[in-house]
Amino acid sequence: MLRVHFTAEDIARVRVAAVPDPLWEIANSFQLLASSDDSPVFGQWRRLVRPLLGPADTLLTALLPPRGYSPDFLTPDRLGTHDLASAVDTVLTTPRTRLRADLTRLAVSPHLRRLLPDVRPLADGDPEALRRLGAALHGYHRRALAPFWPQIRAQVDADRQDRARAALAGGVDGLLAGFSPALRWSPPVLEADYPVERDVHLGGRGLVLQASFFCVRRPVMLADPAADRAPVLVHPIEHTLGWARGRGGGRSGAELGALLGRTRAAILEDVVTGRTTGELAERVGISGAAASQHTAVLRRAGLLLSVRRKRYVLHTITPAGLALLTGTRTSV
Repeated sequence: MLRVHFTAEDIARVRVAAVPDPLWEIANSFQLLASSDDSPVFGQWRRLVRPLLGPADTLLTALLPPRGYSPDFLTPDRLGTHDLASAVDTVLTTPRTRLRADLTRLAVSPHLRRLLPDVRPLADGDPEALRRLGAALHGYHRRALAPFWPQIRAQVDADRQDRARAALAGGVDGLLAGFSPALRWSPPVLEADYPVERDVHLGGRGLVLQASFFCVRRPVMLADPAADRAPVLVHPIEHTLGWARGRGGGRSGAELGALLGRTRAAILEDVVTGRTTGELAERVGISGAAASQHTAVLRRAGLLLSVRRKRYVLHTITPAGLALLTGTRTSV
């Protein structure tokens, strides 16, 4: 069981990360590839990505076992910056004392089958070992995540919009309560199922809620977060089936041609901030059934994402939709 203990000061310092973190997505997705999880949500992605793995990924196999501890230095808190290049640079400049401490903890993990020889020079901060690690992180991201990043970003954006609506309706209390059933909010403690017994006392530092596309079933926290920074809680999101089919973002002319018309253009513009079907119908001045039909066309064209949230469906724009909308505005 994981228990995160809040003070009044912590409640005021809760924030939701704006975008997916590439390092957490690398770590969580690599572990998912090696696990026995057979969720249909990731089935097609697994079939596409597994043949692309090779010798260059051996070091990541050693560092990211499918169960148990993985080194904290692979997913550092970077104060809100989430571009891949700076993320990898942060990993490669980890102090040697931190490298040795994290990799020593990994070596005694009960879930680790064996510690590969390549890991030992990494613990000593060997420049060549660090270079290989950087190449492995960049290479895996390029093959396994970059082709799907628009879909990953769109679904994390949809989750953030949902959290924003919960916070507007109920404040931080409503925000934290909205994570059920993955997280259970019993003020002043946030609880979750966890492989070990752990109590985290925030002590006025606050908490960063980081959505992760490849986080499955239960949240994740660093084993040893920085004492002077807000801890990060990485949590799972809801997914739409078939997301991996949309890689590359290419759409046929017929699909894009179906977008012509003022009603769909108005809907596309309105979902930038996230709207339910009922809200779209009211704001555009059409029936709920008509709103559903228009959003279905936009969804099939890859321009918006629809996610069911209990009693309603939330529609949010995708990166492709935003690019089309921005391009249309520029040309006028």
